Amino acid sequence: MALMLGPILRHVDETSALLWVQTDTPAKIEICGCRTQTFEVLDHHYALVEVSGLAPDSTTEYQVLVDGVVEWPLADSGFPPSVIRTRGPASAHRHRFVFGSCRYPKAEDPQVDVELGLDALDRYAVRMRNLPVSDWPDTLILLGDQVYADELTPQVKEKLASSRSSAVGPSDEVVGFEEYEGLYRHTWGDPEIRWIMSTVPTAMIFDDHDIRDDWNTSDVWRREMDTLPWWRQRIRAGLASYIVYQHLGNLSPAELAASDDFHRVLESDGDRWPHLVDLADRADAETDGVKGVRFGFRWDLGASRLVMLDSRNGRILSGGARKMLSDIEFDWVEQQVADDVESLDHLVLGSSLPWLLPPVLSDAETLDEIGARRGGRIGRVAERIRQGADLEHWPAFFASFTRLSRMIRGVADSGSHGPSSVTVLSGDVHHSYAARADFPEPVGAPVYQLVCSPVHNAIPSYMEPVFRLGWSSRLATLVRRCARWCGSPDLPVTWHNALGPLFGNTIATLALDGRHATVVFEQPDPDGALQVAGRLPIS
Repeated sequence: MALMLGPILRHVDETSALLWVQTDTPAKIEICGCRTQTFEVLDHHYALVEVSGLAPDSTTEYQVLVDGVVEWPLADSGFPPSVIRTRGPASAHRHRFVFGSCRYPKAEDPQVDVELGLDALDRYAVRMRNLPVSDWPDTLILLGDQVYADELTPQVKEKLASSRSSAVGPSDEVVGFEEYEGLYRHTWGDPEIRWIMSTVPTAMIFDDHDIRDDWNTSDVWRREMDTLPWWRQRIRAGLASYIVYQHLGNLSPAELAASDDFHRVLESDGDRWPHLVDLADRADAETDGVKGVRFGFRWDLGASRLVMLDSRNGRILSGGARKMLSDIEFDWVEQQVADDVESLDHLVLGSSLPWLLPPVLSDAETLDEIGARRGGRIGRVAERIRQGADLEHWPAFFASFTRLSRMIRGVADSGSHGPSSVTVLSGDVHHSYAARADFPEPVGAPVYQLVCSPVHNAIPSYMEPVFRLGWSSRLATLVRRCARWCGSPDLPVTWHNALGPLFGNTIATLALDGRHATVVFEQPDPDGALQVAGRLPIS
């Protein structure tokens, strides 16, 4: 028996924690005296262990036993013991989020690794090793592109070429669940990453590269992909592996127990693949303007709350509609945000895609959406630009952008007993920044878009001046006039750059302390030490 991947510490509350593992054979997993049997997916074996009976505001070292044998911590680990830290009254008004997106794995190719630079999350884990537990972050948020299913390292490409028995599918992309399984192990298998994910509660959401670049950009894109003979296998494998590796741990034990769909995945009786295929098909399909599975989630963290939006799979695109989330799912988000909002110090929203882009780029996306709706030659050109330039963020779904803006404004204007800050954490765009939102009427709490991307990746050098130009106030004024002339409604919110843009591998920390909040962006220097690249008080 062997532990192949994990443990990964996922949802944690005042008295319980969920830990995820992958083993090489069926096994009984035990952590802190709590036991469960693995479940099977196509001869791969997983478990989600609920550790219950913990004390609030406690720190508990743990081991992972596989059929009675200690498999974690690793015998040669140079890291401190993994721990579970619960929430409670003493920590209710303090929380430290570490967040980022777009983490490409080590390529094990010298030239590629030099181009990628040092992994900011890897270096954060190394720094944690020498810090007291009290200085460790409380939550790690991975905001998309946990794996790159369509941009493989040379090592994975070579393995794929030697192992794939069918010629169906692109030679440089994963297609089936077996290939996704290898990709996750390759990406999450580094000792530093395994350790930090074993000891910091981790929330996750996907973005396009977890499935494929431009995933769900438009109805045209979906119809084009449906013509490819390998696509149905790919989307099933991508969504099924997302559920197994990422989504299950986003839910609390109570939510898992209440969901027949997700609770059935954890059953140890028989291969769970047929059930996962059904879930994946329902998640992918649009029926009467609704998706059959919701991947958004909520974490209550004392006096702070994290609400994660699914801004990738939750899209509605067919039948002339174009929405980032279905109306039913948006209703759910608004309910989670409004629930007892007066008791919150801070509201944190997560979306893999930024709500507030550099203003020039934001209006360019709105203009492209207007053009694509016109049909004919203009519509075809706009669609090609949309897919080629990745113009599919919130402003490219203008009705959804407006609804999100109004929801955020309402929370920020909750009065003296409402949150003292509202932040939107995002990634995707391969540069990092903080943008301050300004509404037509003053609101009580500051609102910020915080973007941290990439954790470990690179962009072509020509993109840096494009992103910088996106913040030009003069050009923004001209593009906004053009958008208005072409039929765009007035913006429900304006915004300005408060920090950045920053380029290069970055990890960010949002520190909440009582009614105060601060964000810090850090980047590794040539020696691997993290250096502050930007700091901004928020409230």
